[in-house]
Amino acid sequence: MKPILFNTEMVRAILAGRKTATRRVIKPQPDEHLATGESALELLAVVCGPYRPGDILYVRETWAKVGDKAYGYKADDIWSVPRWRPSIHMPRDAARIFLRVTDVRIERLKDITLNDVAAEGTPEPTIEDWAITEYGTAPPFCWFARLWDSTIKSADLSLYSWDANPWVWVIEFERIEKEDIPCE
Repeated sequence: MKPILFNTEMVRAILAGRKTATRRVIKPQPDEHLATGESALELLAVVCGPYRPGDILYVRETWAKVGDKAYGYKADDIWSVPRWRPSIHMPRDAARIFLRVTDVRIERLKDITLNDVAAEGTPEPTIEDWAITEYGTAPPFCWFARLWDSTIKSADLSLYSWDANPWVWVIEFERIEKEDIPCE
């Protein structure tokens, strides 16, 4: 079982059943000559990918300890705790969301389709969303581009932002129950 980090908004999308995919930047970026053929990309995905189909992931999310063996989760909006702990420090035994990887592939960030944006957990658009044109594209893509850029450190924006169009891992998954995890 491997960990995967999600911010609170994306945890809510997983819990609501809207999120079934995630994109993660490839570091370092593949050399252009390597990433020109489809077979090279497939080989890179199989050999170097962070996850493989069938892998079980436990979601690390913002959390708090609320008792000896109890945990609260920021995504639930029901916990009033003095100190939230960052997802990166979430122990495995505090995990409540488990995912099975169904597919891993490589593509350029801007190759995302409308169906892919939906699988990333896009919320229902608001009037404000329809008015946004900062990325010069349709509103669902604007939502995703803003979300993507919000996850990139400012020092890395020139390399990994929406505008930079980096190579990314596309990881598709299905949510599973803890009882469905095979014994290790």
